[in-house]
Amino acid sequence: MKFVLDASVALSWLLEDAGPGQQYAVAVFDTLTHPDAAAHVPVTWGLEIANVIAKCEFRGDLLESRSQAFLTSLDAAPILTDPTTCAKTLHETLDLARRYRLSSYDASYLELALRTMLPLATLDADLRRAANRAGVKRFTPA
Repeated sequence: MKFVLDASVALSWLLEDAGPGQQYAVAVFDTLTHPDAAAHVPVTWGLEIANVIAKCEFRGDLLESRSQAFLTSLDAAPILTDPTTCAKTLHETLDLARRYRLSSYDASYLELALRTMLPLATLDADLRRAANRAGVKRFTPA
């Protein structure tokens, strides 16, 4: 089972702040333990994760040791970074950002899901609506 993984889901594994969506996020994480699982992410995914971690650490909301343990678990997970994201940025991704009024970061997840024809795991309401309108299915954890 392959899918596109939005940073909103992955960060909820660390911050546990997804409210009603936390159960969904945990189920997505559990899916990654299956031998046939693979999460695909755009090249900006790591920057998004690092940015949130750094901000939380600066504010004192997160200890570096907890962040490091989280990063170790991400390193062990079957998360595959898409090498084509950058080539699509100034055309397909920008077009999607314009069409669905998304940030370019969010549009990169939508572009990847459309190009790979994979479902999208996200907790972001705007991205979920745009994906639905674009015909991208929401990932349903096993």
